Order: sequence, then C-alpha cells, then structure tokens
Amino acid sequence: MHLTGKKVLILATHGFEQSELEVPRDRLKEHGAEVHIVAPEKGEIRGWEKKDWGRSVPVDRTIDEVKADDYDAIVLPGGQMNPDTLRRNEKALKLIRAFFDAKKVVGAICHAPWLLIDTSIAKGRKVTSWRSLKTDLINAGAKWEDKEVVTDQGLVTSRYPGDLEAFSAKLMEEIAEGRHAQRTAA
Repeated sequence: MHLTGKKVLILATHGFEQSELEVPRDRLKEHGAEVHIVAPEKGEIRGWEKKDWGRSVPVDRTIDEVKADDYDAIVLPGGQMNPDTLRRNEKALKLIRAFFDAKKVVGAICHAPWLLIDTSIAKGRKVTSWRSLKTDLINAGAKWEDKEVVTDQGLVTSRYPGDLEAFSAKLMEEIAEGRHAQRTAA
C-alpha cells in the first residue's frame, strides 16, 4: 500500500499509550506517509507504557500551528490520561471535529473514542473502544461493537494495543482509497 503524498496528524499529549502512538506512526511512515505528532504544547510529550511512564516523543507542531485542510487523516492514540486531558482542550476538540466535517479519515483507539463523544462524532456511528467506554459511547448515541476494528465511513476505531496491526492496516486502507470522501451526514 502506497501512502506517498499523504499527510497524517497524530494528536496526543502526556500520558498517551506508548504503542498506540508508535505503531500507527511507524506503519504509516513505512508506507510513505508524512506523519506529524501534534500536541497542545511544544517540546516533547511522554508516553505511558503498561504501568509506568514510557518514552518521550518530539512534538512536530502544536495545535495552533495546524489545520485539518493540510492533512488527509487524524489519528488519536489512547491511554487513559491522554484523551481525558485532550477532551478538556477546546482547540483539540475543534481540530478533531474539523477533520470529521471535512470528511477526512479519523482514527481512534482504546480510550481515544472519549474524544468522539465530546466532539459529537460518535452519535449515530458504529464504533469500538476499550470495554469500559462502551456505556459512555452508547449513551452518546454510538452503535458500539466488540471487534478489533470497526469502520464507519472513514471513522476507524479499535479496542486496545492487541488490535494495533489491524487498526493500522485499516487506517492505511481508508487513507489510500479515500473512502472518507463518501461519508454521509449522521
């Protein structure tokens, strides 16, 4: 699969699940995509790996320096802290919503579907997530499924790190084939 010429934004902050940022980033780059790590702040953000702080990754751009028009997709890694912090950041929520409204691919894994609730993206869409978010998503109007990857017109969701290869493959497929352009209103 060739993603040359495609640009992907990974939105995260401190406490992102280490593998849920690194695996999609690496798979996308391996297939030719240009990937930017975007965060609310400059410098580095530190991951969470299993039971303790993990590695830091450099921030390529801040939220204030990017817009959805410049990218083909946005990827939202999970971890509990990362999406819980981002869901309180209005600029982050507006950026995520801008991708969705522009009919671009939106990927969210593990706890990141919390962000789909706060942006009203989850309503009426088929999604999956970390199991503890099931009730939250259903209450937000989503159609929750317990599958490794659930795709609904360019919205790609997965449950946890064990689903990362399938999640990454589906993201790449959606980006490469432009299925996001076929999205209809909920």
